[in-house]
Amino acid sequence: MGMSGMYGPTDERECIATIHQALERGVNLLDTGDFYGQGDNEQLVGRALRAASVARDKVLLSVKFGALRAPDGSFTGYDGRPNSVKNFLAYSLRRLGVDHIDVYRPSRLDPSVPIEDTVGAIADMVRAGYVRYVGLSEVGAATIRRAHAVHPIVDLQIEYSLISRSPEAHIMPVLDELGIAMTAYGVLSRGLLTGATTVAPGDFRGNLPRFAAENRAQNQRLADALGALAAEKRVSPAQLCIAWARSRGPSIVPLLGSRTRQQLDIALGALEVTLAEEELAALERAIPAEAVAGARYPEFLMSMLDSERA
Repeated sequence: MGMSGMYGPTDERECIATIHQALERGVNLLDTGDFYGQGDNEQLVGRALRAASVARDKVLLSVKFGALRAPDGSFTGYDGRPNSVKNFLAYSLRRLGVDHIDVYRPSRLDPSVPIEDTVGAIADMVRAGYVRYVGLSEVGAATIRRAHAVHPIVDLQIEYSLISRSPEAHIMPVLDELGIAMTAYGVLSRGLLTGATTVAPGDFRGNLPRFAAENRAQNQRLADALGALAAEKRVSPAQLCIAWARSRGPSIVPLLGSRTRQQLDIALGALEVTLAEEELAALERAIPAEAVAGARYPEFLMSMLDSERA
């Protein structure tokens, strides 16, 4: 996502070089969405894959679909109708330049379409050979069960970090019960915990409550606490966040939002970081989830999250 304008301007050559370095170092999952850059991100990933030295069958492509955007870039809703699913898929295959997508998932629940219909359409595409596996994104426990009853769900993508832990109460137990993995996005809280600012033009974080001026001081205290613990352990704050997410279970895959090779190198350094039980406890005491100021999305977007419903 970050490679196609959501965090401000990027360097395409550096982005493709970063993807290549990730693949060369053993990363095998590339996550994108057909609405990232209104299709630009899929084209970027496609160009990177064509120029990569890694065979296509060594790369898992995860694609989210269904988010609707206006010409000015604003989000206008979600479309999970069966015919739309197949239409979105046709364009994604073309932009990526591949004959199949490994994990295909609706980006959000379309409240006007039963999840059974949306997942059923993806299942049709599995049978036709255009999709390998069915995933979900930002849906709650009841929706996961309904979807899984139609076709096996392999993975749920959801925001999960030290300060975004709502999946733990009701969603993660269902994932464990049904044998569904989780890709965790926002592990660094979009840079909130690692000192990111929102000065770049077009950076969507400027619209997020946790980055708002009235919440900045409180959230900076959390970032400072994380920085102190990271310095004590002689790792970076980003590595500490990623190591924490990895410690939550073997079926959790943290998504790394690296846009440069330098960021990627730091992120992959987290693979060498282990956290003892007492370190995990100290980390969670220093950065309690309930201490964060602001919701993770603006109110109108929060209202669209099936995952946030009791």
